Amino acid sequence: MREKKVIKIFLWVILAAFLLGYPKFFGMYYVNLFVTFMVFAVFSLSFNMLLGFTGLLSFGHAIFFGISGYGTALALRHIEGISLFSAIGIGVMGAVILAIILCPVVVRVTGTAFAMVHLAFGQLMYVLALKLRNITGGEDGIGNFPIPDFSLFGLVSLPLKNNPLNFYYFALFILGISTWLMWFFTKTPFGQIQIGIRDNAKRIDYLGFKVPQSKAVIYVASALFAGVAGSVYGLFHNLVSADGSLNVLVSFTAITATLIGGIGSFFGPIWGTAIFQILEEITIRFTEQVELVTGVVMILVIMYAPRGFAGFLALLKMRWQMLQAKRGQ
Repeated sequence: MREKKVIKIFLWVILAAFLLGYPKFFGMYYVNLFVTFMVFAVFSLSFNMLLGFTGLLSFGHAIFFGISGYGTALALRHIEGISLFSAIGIGVMGAVILAIILCPVVVRVTGTAFAMVHLAFGQLMYVLALKLRNITGGEDGIGNFPIPDFSLFGLVSLPLKNNPLNFYYFALFILGISTWLMWFFTKTPFGQIQIGIRDNAKRIDYLGFKVPQSKAVIYVASALFAGVAGSVYGLFHNLVSADGSLNVLVSFTAITATLIGGIGSFFGPIWGTAIFQILEEITIRFTEQVELVTGVVMILVIMYAPRGFAGFLALLKMRWQMLQAKRGQ
């Protein structure tokens, strides 16, 4: 048991060293690519809080991603002297408020109805973003807004605008903390209740837990972390637009990553995002039909690996343990 703990700590140290040293060994193109990976990994993790741990499939998760991005961009453009974290907080608060407004409707539906309600809300927000040009910039979006320095307790101050290296470490800090908080959330007793709701909501209700209220909490938490990802994405590109942040394809990116990585596994969406991004990078070198290739891969995963890549790793681990047990006999 002690050896396993030492190995786990060692692996975490190796991972931390790799992440901190990554920009020194790879060019700026791959640094920017990794920032995109981190953003969509967190976005997919927030989606997995709904689907993997509560069993709620949303076709409109991008509404929180996009609203937060717009909120942050508008705050930076119109509030003079606002700090970076305050602007992000305003954007994320917008996503949380929207989730609270939607809660009375969405927590009482499940399955196909839940998915379609979110698809409808997603399309509504997308159209509003295009039509309200005076606020959102229409098709052009909101771009070239000022980005304050990343300041942490007065100890660190890094200029982010037009500085990909500094932005990498900023994104690593924000998204790393978000990932840890989501992981911690799933390990709490309340997180275990969510798994119970996914598996048997009636049993959880019979045990005395209020299922709609529990769904509401996880729904708002999911929106919060999706909002964090959306704000960082907007800052990264210095642009927030309807097509880039509210398009239904943004929602399907999270769905695809979660399915490929493994539904219900915490680290599954991270694996799925990595595989999806690598697949996209390879495919785009030969054809523009990225969605077609991704669709074929999704069909193959659903047919032959329904538990995703994380399930495949779990199977390998189980077989290895069985092999070790046989050798020990």
